Amino acid sequence: MLNYLIVFLCSMVPLVELRGAIPIAHKISLDDPSFNIYLAYLIIAIGNMIPVPFIFFFARKVLEWGKDKPIIGGFFTFCLEKGEKGGQKLTAKAGRGLFLALLLFVGIPLPGTGAWTGTLAASILDMDFKSSVFAVILGVALAGIIVTVASLLGVSILT
Repeated sequence: MLNYLIVFLCSMVPLVELRGAIPIAHKISLDDPSFNIYLAYLIIAIGNMIPVPFIFFFARKVLEWGKDKPIIGGFFTFCLEKGEKGGQKLTAKAGRGLFLALLLFVGIPLPGTGAWTGTLAASILDMDFKSSVFAVILGVALAGIIVTVASLLGVSILT
């Protein structure tokens, strides 16, 4: 049970997310034959998606609130400006294909391109909540497939 909790919590951590939790689950499954890797995939996907609504509805508000505060203001302003500039570039390049662009952004497992960042970008771009969440879900599924295949082929971020 503890191993499932570990991969669940790892999948919720920014930057680690599903991309780190799947290789951890594969490592656990090598050491514990009773560990059900398929159940772990489901738990990891759920854990990766739990923060999404909170990020969508509150992250931008928190950044806006903190942009003029001492100590955190500079960083919060940087995050907002970076998100808005990135969003404008993405919108200009993607045009009506913003849904697909968000899906691919979340789905290509590179550092800083997961559900957390994708959802924040969707929020800053004022995308529709339902289509944003659907794009992120599909992106998480795509990333999960890519990371699983890479893990099965022996490519790992773990030593």
